[in-house]
Amino acid sequence: MATPNSALRAVRLGLLMSQDDFARAVREAGARTGQPNDANKRLVQRWEAGTTTAPRPVYARALESVTGLPIQSLGFSAAAAGQVSEDGRGGHDVEASTNGIAPAAAKPHAEPQTAHRNYSGVWLSRYEYFSSGRDSSYTGRHYVVVLQHGSRLTVRSLPGSSDSPLAMDLEVDGHVATGTWTEQTATDGYYRGARYHGAIQLLVEPTGRRMTGKWVGFGKEFDVNTGPWELVFQDASTTKATLEAYNRRPDA
Repeated sequence: MATPNSALRAVRLGLLMSQDDFARAVREAGARTGQPNDANKRLVQRWEAGTTTAPRPVYARALESVTGLPIQSLGFSAAAAGQVSEDGRGGHDVEASTNGIAPAAAKPHAEPQTAHRNYSGVWLSRYEYFSSGRDSSYTGRHYVVVLQHGSRLTVRSLPGSSDSPLAMDLEVDGHVATGTWTEQTATDGYYRGARYHGAIQLLVEPTGRRMTGKWVGFGKEFDVNTGPWELVFQDASTTKATLEAYNRRPDA
């Protein structure tokens, strides 16, 4: 049985596109580069259903053009190349500040692995990091779409919430969510389009409406940096109207 491609679906929803809209965008991307393709709604459905796990190169290039993400971040079977992005000198552990991200409200309790709460919806993502070049701490904020398939969570930022697209892929085991994160920084921003990635582990509060923990990532000198990260539930709906409402920059 094919495994649904939740990553691609989350990215499409984040772009506020229907399957027809997405297919049209893929065709237009191919035409712009002189590599036309025949993408249609049915093909998008096969991709999202997991029936097609490795799109042909002409489609892969168009998908990357439309989404701004490498093909391996779209849930397809492509080898991910390891990459360490420059971020100054690195080696900084950012502790939660008094007015920043608070720790989990209560100690998590074990629960059977077969019991999965539904975490799908729109969440507010906040993380803190230290910038060596600016000698100061900063907070990154995104509205993200969370889609759940069993114990797996696919997290993708809404395009209007930040100039730096964010992606997370998490596995929930009881009240602990563990996985990876990737952020493609803005080309005209301080980090000039650098791509950062690392690991993340979050504790899910008993209410199921907040997750908080820490990220880990490499710095320029192969030092390991850490900092606090939280996801705060906003809305259970993933309709186009709801996503449009959150397709904006979060309030500071």
